[in-house]
Amino acid sequence: MSIIRRSTIKRKVYKLFLYLKGEVPVFLNATLGTSLQALAVVLLIMPNRFPDLGVTGIAVLSNYVWGISPIWIIASANFLLLMWGWRTLSPRFAIWTIYNVVLFTVLLKVFEFIPVPALEDRFMIAVIAGVMKGIGSGLIFSYGVSGGGTDIPGMVLRKRFGIEMGQFNIYINFAILALSFFIVGLEAVIYGMVAVYTMGIVTDNTQRSFNRRRQVFIITRKPQEVSRYIINELNRGVTLLEGKGGYTGQQRAVLMALLAPKQTAFLKNYLSDLDPHAFMSVSDASEVLGKGFKAWKSL
Repeated sequence: MSIIRRSTIKRKVYKLFLYLKGEVPVFLNATLGTSLQALAVVLLIMPNRFPDLGVTGIAVLSNYVWGISPIWIIASANFLLLMWGWRTLSPRFAIWTIYNVVLFTVLLKVFEFIPVPALEDRFMIAVIAGVMKGIGSGLIFSYGVSGGGTDIPGMVLRKRFGIEMGQFNIYINFAILALSFFIVGLEAVIYGMVAVYTMGIVTDNTQRSFNRRRQVFIITRKPQEVSRYIINELNRGVTLLEGKGGYTGQQRAVLMALLAPKQTAFLKNYLSDLDPHAFMSVSDASEVLGKGFKAWKSL
């Protein structure tokens, strides 16, 4: 084997190692998120005959009516959906979806051996189920992967026809909840809607907590010192913009950086000592994409 070929193989292996290393947080959060969702279904939703959403919702309704294990419906439906949308989905999205679906179906069987908690307040049960599923979904979605089900056709329709996933999911889930009325009754549907509403709120907040950043603008007489502090001490990038005072007409450097909340507090303390006359503006950035933050591949 030539030296050039060995060098090429080493570079490819190293790139693969870096890629897999970057996917470790995805694996950990997807596993935890899927586990929480499976726990909620087995211990809270099914014992109380609550409806659910998506493919899981169809699976639990089949269990209530015919006694079919949800595993078979979830596995077969996701298999067919993946086969249908395979060419449209990115390889990363498809692979993580397969992992989450397989893990979810396995855990549904494993968690059957856990005793169902003796809770009598059905409203509290619905809220707890929504919180657990919401945290699970937020952990999964924060890294741009999917738990399968209606996310698959939603993603395919968005890429092929520009149909928004949120709009698609509203229609399909409304149809499932409407069908649930004839199977579990109005009271269970209402509790199920409580769980769904809670899940939506918790999912959004969980995702925001992973991507929460502060966008800061700084006008200071010592821009070089502040830039070095942000780069060297906070380990973040900083951009220098050219600004001009509207009243004085003086040219001033404007520093822009995206920081974690804790780093923002450190920067405030540093500025108060270095330049008490500095001007600092802080605002929330709900999502940041790029090197050092959320990767573009997670979209």
